[in-house]
Amino acid sequence: MAKMQIPSYLLLILLSIFPVFTKTNGSQLIIVNNCQEQIWPGILGSAGQITPKDGGFHLASGEEAVIDVPDKWSGRIWGRQNCRFDANGKGSCDTGDCGGTLHCQGIGGAPPATVVEMTLGSSFSPLHFYDVSLVDGFNLPVSMKPVGGGIGCGIAECEVDLNVCCPSALEVRIGGRVMGCKSACLAMQSAKYCCTGEYANPKTCKPTLFANLFKAICPKAYSYAFDDSSSLNKCRASRYVITFCPPK
Repeated sequence: MAKMQIPSYLLLILLSIFPVFTKTNGSQLIIVNNCQEQIWPGILGSAGQITPKDGGFHLASGEEAVIDVPDKWSGRIWGRQNCRFDANGKGSCDTGDCGGTLHCQGIGGAPPATVVEMTLGSSFSPLHFYDVSLVDGFNLPVSMKPVGGGIGCGIAECEVDLNVCCPSALEVRIGGRVMGCKSACLAMQSAKYCCTGEYANPKTCKPTLFANLFKAICPKAYSYAFDDSSSLNKCRASRYVITFCPPK
């Protein structure tokens, strides 16, 4: 009996739709370095969550990396600048350093650092929540948005280089260059500016002059701990792109 042959055009159709049925649950994060310099993204999974790529990796200017994360993953991503690592991954970064290692592995970035925060679903909601936070200060412009858009899906971003207009009291200078802009909390080291102690609630912790400055320049980013809800985005997409130095 002759074997049944599948027409080539049918085979192409089957191959094109096959990934739809084999796609694993979870989300995909596309990390893009649109800066004119190389960066070292850092990643930190929340408590009980995995930390992809051992928590850190290198991206040359113009490069991108694709990261798959499971359902209900939450964590944060930030950029590191001017890093120097040896063959064992030991060294340091001028901004966003995580314990002097290439692979952060559970260590957060040292402020000031612009942070992308996300909770991609939970036991209470299938929605994805994400934001760009300046609560830990600023070092690099960054944005996060769903690939292909989506109904009700917003863009979290601080696309302006705040280092250019950083108040002198908040500047972090390295080699004569402003590499970061401190948060008021980091600069002042007081409960009033850090929203701690008696100021650990939205009634007593109000935006400072510096927070208002950050908010005016980057209205889609969190400027202090109890910023308004317009900075928090919600969506339900399978892929998101996080771009350092996003095009304006």
